[in-house]
Amino acid sequence: MTKLAHFHGGLKLAAHTLSVPIIDSSLPEELIYPLLQRANHYATPIIKLGERVLKGQMIATVNTPFAAPIHSASSGIIKAIEPRIIAHPSNLADDCIVIETDGLDAALASRSCFDYQQKSPQELRAKIHHAGIVGLGGATFPTATKLTTEQDIHTLIINGAECEPYISCDASLILQKAKEIVLGALILQYILQAKHCIIAVEENMPQAVQALKNAITHSIQLISVPAIYPTGGEKQLIQVLTGTKIPAKALPAEHGFICQNVGTAYAVYQAIIQGLPLTERIITLTGKGINQPQNIRTRIGTPIKHLIAQSGGYNKKVQRLIMGGSMMGIALSSDEIAVTKASNCLLALTSGELENKSSEMPCIRCGDCATVCPAELLPQQLYWYARSGQLEQCQDYQLLSCIECGCCDVVCPSHIPLVQQFRAAKGAIIIKEKQTAQANLAKIRFQNQQQRRAKEEQEQLAKAEKRKATIEKMKAASLAKKKSL
Repeated sequence: MTKLAHFHGGLKLAAHTLSVPIIDSSLPEELIYPLLQRANHYATPIIKLGERVLKGQMIATVNTPFAAPIHSASSGIIKAIEPRIIAHPSNLADDCIVIETDGLDAALASRSCFDYQQKSPQELRAKIHHAGIVGLGGATFPTATKLTTEQDIHTLIINGAECEPYISCDASLILQKAKEIVLGALILQYILQAKHCIIAVEENMPQAVQALKNAITHSIQLISVPAIYPTGGEKQLIQVLTGTKIPAKALPAEHGFICQNVGTAYAVYQAIIQGLPLTERIITLTGKGINQPQNIRTRIGTPIKHLIAQSGGYNKKVQRLIMGGSMMGIALSSDEIAVTKASNCLLALTSGELENKSSEMPCIRCGDCATVCPAELLPQQLYWYARSGQLEQCQDYQLLSCIECGCCDVVCPSHIPLVQQFRAAKGAIIIKEKQTAQANLAKIRFQNQQQRRAKEEQEQLAKAEKRKATIEKMKAASLAKKKSL
């Protein structure tokens, strides 16, 4: 038995998971792909209007390690490259590739690789990048970039801890594709040359645990972890499994750990063994606002309204549509928005499921927020600094280490929207840092320009002095010649 550690804070939340099999989504009339991949990193289209594309064909590439290429999930015609509402907290519109599907689902020929150990880790990383694979736990950080590290990685952790209520896409994937997930984990372990590999699942997922036990034939360690939110957080899970506490500003790789989601491990299996790019994922559609909650294997780019219709539509009591879980998800303004690689759950909530919070009241300094904060921050103090715009103090109190889990919001007796305040402050810090960087760059350019001008003036002055000295010398020589005559 492995003795598990505990991270600071966290909450025990009621589970609302589904125990239904995965169904396959039907083909939508159009597929929509936002070019904004993550943060401020965009993909660049490599197709033209009117061009016919095939399933698995790359339609947008990237020139940064912080984003991944995009592939078409079906065959069809490039209908438009235009602004559409995307899944973003601000519900902004941004450029998207729109494909009108042709119903044929014609695909590019795939290149399988059954013996991955005949390839070098560098070759496998290149295949993973080309397949457009990202972290499917929600962060969508490019997997190939995460696997490219100069650090000595001793432990690979495959994260199957779905501790947030309502989400069960990973559990359903494990039940259906346990052998493939295990093989994907072995491929990742080979790439990293990691000595240890752990697959972690929650203790309230006994069927998933059994499926993995039946699939594991190698030295992979399977560990059940407590269903305490947010155990699925990368640093929290590492601490639970190994007792190692990763410092606030450090990356797990700096301490020899790499974490990957179970969905990512399966996508790696598909990319390497089957030669398939990432064009689909499993999504949990649930909540009392939807008639037939279910886990759906859907094509990335599918409009949400298409999935809702396939799930029996909304019922009359629906109040809000959320992408992601109830704790960290974002409210959507429309179901015209398309599924992205980050979409793990669509939550249609009724008024009864929404918390009926009272109006915000003054902070009473109870300290409950600090008690439950898994990042061991002081949300109460951060709130005062963020509210008053004291951004330097926010950084001193490690605001950027906040994982926006929402634990502080849940326990706050004054109903203060703390996470909302922290997100706004983070945005302000990023803007300020960019402005400072631009100002510093402008200052350096100005200083370089001044130095260049000063140097040019000195050179011109030296030339003038040299000319003057030459003229004086010539005059003196001429005068001396006249006197000699």
